[in-house]
Amino acid sequence: MADELEGFHPGAFRRANEEPDTIFFAKRGQETLMDAGARTAVTALYQTALPASGAILDLMSGSLSHLPEEVRHESVVGLDVSLSALEANTALTERIVQDLNATSALPFPDECMDAVCLCDGIAYLAQPLDVLREVNRVLRPGAPLIVTFSDNFHAAKAVALWQALDAADRVRLVGILMAKAGLGELDTGEVVPPEDLTAWTDTVYAVIGRKPFNS
Repeated sequence: MADELEGFHPGAFRRANEEPDTIFFAKRGQETLMDAGARTAVTALYQTALPASGAILDLMSGSLSHLPEEVRHESVVGLDVSLSALEANTALTERIVQDLNATSALPFPDECMDAVCLCDGIAYLAQPLDVLREVNRVLRPGAPLIVTFSDNFHAAKAVALWQALDAADRVRLVGILMAKAGLGELDTGEVVPPEDLTAWTDTVYAVIGRKPFNS
């Protein structure tokens, strides 16, 4: 990984608080830091970007997967550090407790997922390339990885580089990491909250990549 991340500072993916995530997030719960409007925007994106059926993997899912309620997928697997958060997530059909910063390998066979979602979690990955490579491995050819985030994050756990960048450069960083992991057809976008909605203040940023058919 060191050679492939040439150009990044050696401390780019270090975090101020190296307490195990299983302990840190257990103290704070697993609710997303996104406000209600931003969560609705993520759901709207999923409505258009996710396949209508099939197997969905929600990484670092927490207690809310933001999936459209009217869509019924074959399976929705949630992976998170907190069992209590997973148990509270009613969208899931399967729950796996795993700290991706301790073990990046995903417990799934090759090309078994029709989509992977990573909402409000990319900022906390200390080995993001390893995780995204695993995502690429488990995706079926042509299937998407959808990464979404806002400007909010836990400063103690977000990696140093994430905190040093502005929003546009964070989007670029995610795209660079996706490309290095082998994902293609990268698409980016953002949804800015309307001025007349006081309950929605968080801009939502999205980066979508797909597993190539010839990988």
